[in-house]
Amino acid sequence: MQDKQVEKKQEYIAILIIGFLFVLIHSMALLLMQPFRATGIVEPAFENPNNPVNILYIFIIMFIFTAIILIIAKYWKKQLIQVIILAAIGYTAFYAFFLPLSSILFPFFSFLTILCISLLAAAVLIIALYRYPEWYIIDLCGIIVGTSAIVIFGMSLGLVLVIILLIGLAIYDAVSVYKTKHMIDLADTVMDLKLPVLLVVPKVRNYSLLKETKRLKEKLHEGQERDAFFIGLGDIVMPGILVVAIYFSNPAWLPLSIGSMIGTLIGFFILMRFVLKGNPQAGLPLLCGGAILGYIITSLLFHGTLIGLQFFI
Repeated sequence: MQDKQVEKKQEYIAILIIGFLFVLIHSMALLLMQPFRATGIVEPAFENPNNPVNILYIFIIMFIFTAIILIIAKYWKKQLIQVIILAAIGYTAFYAFFLPLSSILFPFFSFLTILCISLLAAAVLIIALYRYPEWYIIDLCGIIVGTSAIVIFGMSLGLVLVIILLIGLAIYDAVSVYKTKHMIDLADTVMDLKLPVLLVVPKVRNYSLLKETKRLKEKLHEGQERDAFFIGLGDIVMPGILVVAIYFSNPAWLPLSIGSMIGTLIGFFILMRFVLKGNPQAGLPLLCGGAILGYIITSLLFHGTLIGLQFFI
């Protein structure tokens, strides 16, 4: 009985830590949006943020990338996946370091010095991830990459398109987890390679991801208890795009961004009630739904109308 209580306490602490990671990454994205925007070095991903074709591009790229990863994992060496994702992480991490450092250090250090510091920091991060991919290294990389991705996409899509994107991704996530189940295969692949596409929050002390020998599917089949929670980085990034897009549209709408963050957290805690039952769950339906509802409710409370969503009215 006492062991059960200890186990429950460990689970609740881990859940609170994941909730904190949501707040941390979304808040960092809001704080870093201005440095990203001010430098002009990183342009939005799309020239016209309100062009509906942007959504089509995102889904096509996502489907192609997922298919390539699964095909490589099945027919070729998985290390190729590792190289591709590490290269993408290094590129994103460089900008995550360079842009804020440029805003803070530029009056005191030259452009070249800041560039070298940023390259060195990104290189150290990638080397650490490659040589010693323990869970806290993976989480650190995930926080940096996730924050940058939120900022870039939050600046690249209009609010209406972000809402459409989140609804579409929520449907896709549900289908890929409950029907085709290929998202579980994808999770197993990146877990095998210890890549920061998932965030890892241990439920027990002295947990080591490096010592994990069984795949997620094996543990689910055997009904074995997992010693850590795993949450897809996309589950944090996607609702975060709405948080940043709101603030990017109008800084005066910051309360609406906060409302979207709160809605995401509520969706997350509801999600964890299902996760505690032991089965993999599609996170985006509740997380994206919570983010959208949080925005809508806050908009109605503060402005009496669905501000920024005129196309839906």
